[in-house]
Order: sequence, then C-alpha cells, then structure tokens
Amino acid sequence: MKLKDKYKKEVVPAMKEKFGYKSVMAVPRIEKVVINTGIGRLVAAKTSEEQKKLFNSVLEDLATITGQKAVLTKAKKSISVFKVREGMAVGAKVSLRGKRMYDFLERLINIAFPRVRDFRGIDLKSFDQKGNLTVAFKEQSVFPEISLEKTRAIFGFEIIIVTSTKNREQGMELLRLMGFPLKK
Repeated sequence: MKLKDKYKKEVVPAMKEKFGYKSVMAVPRIEKVVINTGIGRLVAAKTSEEQKKLFNSVLEDLATITGQKAVLTKAKKSISVFKVREGMAVGAKVSLRGKRMYDFLERLINIAFPRVRDFRGIDLKSFDQKGNLTVAFKEQSVFPEISLEKTRAIFGFEIIIVTSTKNREQGMELLRLMGFPLKK
C-alpha cells in the first residue's frame, strides 16, 4: 500500500481515536522533508576547479536520491577560523513536498533504513519538542541509486521530517503509524 493511502485509511482513524480529534483536517500530517548536507570539509584546500567538480557531484547525488534538483547554500557570514567567506558555497539542500515527498519516504522506510549497518531503529531522542524528526546518514550509499564507483565524494547528510504536530508524543505516534522503525 502506498504511504499516502496508508495515511488516509489507517493513520487518520487511529490518530482521531487516540488523540480525540473531531475533524479529519485536525489530524497532524507530514508537511515536508528537508535533506541537507554540509560540504565545507570536502572542498577545503582544493582549487576552484576541483571545488566546482565536487559541488556538481554532490548536487547530482542529492538529485538522484530525491528526484529533485538540489540548491547550493551559501555562507551568511565570514568566519576566519573555518576559512569561510561570506557568499561562499558551504552546503546543499532539497525540500520535498507532495508526491515526491511520499515517494522519498517510502524508499527511506523500505530500502534505506534496512541497508544501514547495525540499525536497531530510530532513537526517540531524534524528535524535537514540536514532533519533527531529524535523522542523519554517514554516507549516501544507503540509497541503491548511488553507485560508489561513479561518485567523486562520499558525504553525510541529514533528513528532517517536518510534521504539523503540536508535541513530541503526537509526532512519534504519527510516524510510528506511518511505518517508521522507531525504538520502543
């Protein structure tokens, strides 16, 4: 069953029953998924030509994983200790909503999490006070679309699942019902 259908048929009635929502529209939902990475370490001490190649490689890998073009993020302030200048590219991000978001979440739950070595479930400390979930991956190779032979750089990234819940308990229950492998 598709994740969106599962949400409508199973999650909404269960959440209405558990938390006493009167309307279907009051039931929390996943609003967006943000995937971001910092690539400052990768490009440090590289020539500008090498930096461009690494940036393009990271952007291509993120686009392959998410199905949407990634955007470079630039430094807002200069920090001399880190050798960062204002306006310098330091990362990349993708925001997913709608159909692409649900497709990505299905692949995350069914393919990526089982491929992580020694994975025992998502720690409940990963939820913030609003019920949003943040999960980090050490390398992009957990997604089968990525071929390590073809990539120029191995990088870690962070996935933030933004929900419309009011607190941690509702967020944990929403994602547990959606099929996320949470620790007990």
